Amino acid sequence: MFLEKLKAQGWLKLFANTQRGCFVLDLVEFYANCEVTQGVVTSMASGKPLWFNAKELAEILGIPSECFRVYAGEDKTVLRIERLLQLTQRLSQQPDLKAPWSVKKGETALFHRLLFLFSIKNIIPWGQGRNLMDAMDQCFTDLLEWGEQINLPAIMISHISTIANTARDHDLGYGLLFSSIFQHFGVSLQKKVGLQVKDEIGSNTLLGCGFKVTKGGTAGSEQGLKTPFSLVPSSSTSEPYLDNLLQDQSWLKDELSEVSQALSKEKALNANRHEDLLNAISALTTKLSSHPS
Repeated sequence: MFLEKLKAQGWLKLFANTQRGCFVLDLVEFYANCEVTQGVVTSMASGKPLWFNAKELAEILGIPSECFRVYAGEDKTVLRIERLLQLTQRLSQQPDLKAPWSVKKGETALFHRLLFLFSIKNIIPWGQGRNLMDAMDQCFTDLLEWGEQINLPAIMISHISTIANTARDHDLGYGLLFSSIFQHFGVSLQKKVGLQVKDEIGSNTLLGCGFKVTKGGTAGSEQGLKTPFSLVPSSSTSEPYLDNLLQDQSWLKDELSEVSQALSKEKALNANRHEDLLNAISALTTKLSSHPS
């Protein structure tokens, strides 16, 4: 079902390419030089100028550029309140709600959780994990479910503009997709970082959404791709703590990486302090030995 939703958007080939990597140094340079003016992105990477609008970006990525292109940041008034109320009632499975608000991921149906996770990883990625579906998340989840076309190139450009002009902590979004953009403009690509576990929609993601994954089944696509898993929606009452543990797994891995880097820096700093202390002791010893007892 999930692959069919990607196919309906025209995104299956784009997101099913597991050989795609991220060129972090080029991506950093791109965002450092990025400007977005009237829907046109301009920047530099490895000395090469880059520029594109939504239509050109669609051609580069090989995906459609039409239909839903609303990008709501902090101000969600651009989205219709009546429609948002309907979404909140349906996705939260609480038809008696009187006003739209953020929906807890754990309140939603399993497939909605999967679509939500895909949305925050790939449509509007910020990097940090989120357990609440805001108005924009609800819209994308609904559009994906019903196969209504999302103008991903236009959404990407709006989000790139936000990333380039915010003081908030965030990932350098769309890193995997930028491989195609860099190649299109002839950028001499620097060190490649392969697809990471946190980037995948795999068995860990499915477990985190609440599915039971059992070995032995097979699921295939038209391209002949197969996976040795079968998926079974889990009972909402079985092992209630497991969902919360698994859904944070990839985020904890990220935090562990950050802690490891900080620890390495602290070790280096302590080593320098230790060397300085030894030098001070040596100087003091020399000074003392030069005086008569």
